[in-house]
Amino acid sequence: MSDQVTWMEGGCGCGAVRYALKAAPMIVHACHCTDCQTISGGAFVINAWIERTQVELLSGEPASYRFADKIRDNRVFFCPQCGTYVWTEYMKGFYFVRVGTLDDPTLLVPDMHIWTRSKQPWLPLPKGVRVFEEYYDKDKEWPADSLARLAANAA
Repeated sequence: MSDQVTWMEGGCGCGAVRYALKAAPMIVHACHCTDCQTISGGAFVINAWIERTQVELLSGEPASYRFADKIRDNRVFFCPQCGTYVWTEYMKGFYFVRVGTLDDPTLLVPDMHIWTRSKQPWLPLPKGVRVFEEYYDKDKEWPADSLARLAANAA
């Protein structure tokens, strides 16, 4: 493990893959898209968007696959032993870490719900939370410090 401070740790269901977050996420989404529903087997996934450099692999080596279509270049990472999805690389240099794999997932509450046009109709959303039928404009919705981190690491 590096000398950098660990902000939070997590891992897969069997414990073979363990990781540490070195910073707070830039934003946390509850994503209701059909891809997230399919790969999770649930109604939605909670993703913590964070720089890849801020995720340290502590043990194990996740396997990955690329989405099958030609439009996206997304890679989904999972434990090769138990199959737990730990993160997705949707944008080069950034991970969407699955909040449910954190040791204490209650510490990260979604900042917004996205792709709600494909939300399960029986699922009510909390009052007062930002909701988007599809995606959204990061420049309008993200805090300034998160936008700065995105710009600094996207280069």
